[in-house]
Amino acid sequence: MDTPLSTIAVVGLGTMGTGIADVLARAGREVIGIDISEAAATRATAALEASTARAVSRERITEEERQDVLARFRTFTDLQAAAEADLVIEVVPESYEAKQEVFRALDAIVRPDTIIATGTNALSVTRLAADSARPERVLGLHFFTPVQAMKLVEVVSSVLTAPTAVEAVTSLALDLGKEPVAVGDRSGFVADGLLFGYLNQAAAMYEAKYASREDIDAAMRLGCGLPMGPLAVLDLIGIDTARTVLEAMYSESQDRLHAPAPILKQLSEAGLTGRKSGRGFYTYEAPGSATVVADALTPAASSTGGAGREVRSVGVAGSGTMASGIAEVFAKAGYDVILAARSDEKAEAAKAFIAKSLGRSVDKGRMTPEARDETLARITPAGSLESFADVDLAVEAIAEDLQIKQQLFATLDKICKPGAVLATTTSSLPVVACASATSRPQDVIGMHFFNPAPAMKLVEIVRTALTADDVHATVREVTTKIKKHPVDCGDRAGFIVNALLFPYLNNAVKMVEAHYATMDDIDTAMKLGAGYPMGPFELLDVVGLDVSLAIEQVLHGEFRDQGLAPAALLEHLVAAGCLGRKTGRGFREYARR
Repeated sequence: MDTPLSTIAVVGLGTMGTGIADVLARAGREVIGIDISEAAATRATAALEASTARAVSRERITEEERQDVLARFRTFTDLQAAAEADLVIEVVPESYEAKQEVFRALDAIVRPDTIIATGTNALSVTRLAADSARPERVLGLHFFTPVQAMKLVEVVSSVLTAPTAVEAVTSLALDLGKEPVAVGDRSGFVADGLLFGYLNQAAAMYEAKYASREDIDAAMRLGCGLPMGPLAVLDLIGIDTARTVLEAMYSESQDRLHAPAPILKQLSEAGLTGRKSGRGFYTYEAPGSATVVADALTPAASSTGGAGREVRSVGVAGSGTMASGIAEVFAKAGYDVILAARSDEKAEAAKAFIAKSLGRSVDKGRMTPEARDETLARITPAGSLESFADVDLAVEAIAEDLQIKQQLFATLDKICKPGAVLATTTSSLPVVACASATSRPQDVIGMHFFNPAPAMKLVEIVRTALTADDVHATVREVTTKIKKHPVDCGDRAGFIVNALLFPYLNNAVKMVEAHYATMDDIDTAMKLGAGYPMGPFELLDVVGLDVSLAIEQVLHGEFRDQGLAPAALLEHLVAAGCLGRKTGRGFREYARR
């Protein structure tokens, strides 16, 4: 397109449309806001006035610049106002009927060279384009909310879209300070295509009463560093909107992981659509409020599940990074710790590793030299498990191999005193299988720490059908004392975090396999569109492709869902020895250290 997109009409002035109008007006575009509701148009104007007033108070723009921005935004209730637009961005409700009505009307109103962009994140751009009189001028322009803050814009082409139209809106996105990612016409595109499957599985997990809403959300925030938990995100997006997106995704993919969890239908049909209605998975102070208030499902603040056993000393079995980190955490909290490895040399090396870790804390001013010395003095290295005879809590942190773990638990059963709690840190193996190797399965529980243990706040507490109530209460209390956040879950593959995280990672690999998007575009989309700290391919390389594949295989083996089958590309890279950062090559190549 030879002429710049200087006059832009935004059709639909809800939250998304108002946000788009805001960034366009601030970027110097003439903006025509159109909504059949005069109230919506008034709210959009008020929102722009408020946001620009905040910008002035924060000295980001001057009052004169503010007045210029406001003068560039005009609102109308008649679609005819779009006649002078170079680009029309449609953001009306997610239904083909509503959008097609707008497109048909625009065909008779706008110039032949005007580009028409749909803001859909679920419907087929190709189908909308095919119903237009000028399909080559139709594409998707998917912003993310809040539009002013989120950098990602997905530019969606159909097979009918002219390259010049794509170039024009891509240039516009760059002018707006956004990061445009070019994608093909597939339901959900990149970011939502990965995000909504994960959100749906979280809803299904909650519906199955596997874990509480608070524990599911805390697990994903603290275990993965995500800005929000999945159920809180569903409330923010709108449960009805999420259901619509998932219905469209399932219609296209027939993947059961995209079939909307029944609870989404129940909540949306009851009018419990999330923040906008004041109630969804959580209850809010008022409709539109972000403030969560207590309701009948809110757990008591001090609930630990009853009286626990006394724990003064802790044994940690293992000498790797996880075992050393766990020993450090317990020692910092004032517990006497025995760190047992397969030899005295390995145990001493593990303690030396802890000394270095504590030394870094001293160097950063997080710990005094005296506190470091006191912590180290509480750790006793040992070359065998015999030293666990008097510990109150034994924590296993050895290789993720069920046979080896069962052998260790059989040994602990013989050595540890009656009443000692026996915990495994497994991330994917059945805890009950470890318990069955002992004569006291009621004393066995899962304590899944996250790496690096000194820094990560989450501990998944996994009780089996045989775990005693006082053992569960003991571990919850101890977890709180070591300044970690406990979440409860049952003994099934993946627990909370891995059961939600790894299908998402696996689906990202499948997206690359299908040549739908590049690794770089997918990583960019999830960081900028969802606010994730790392993209899926960055994370896979950090975790290790072999570890990731093993977890995927466990999930697939337990749930028997074809959608959980490991991506072939992941299997091939592992077979080739490309395991991620630790080998210098995974999905990307890394400089050898």
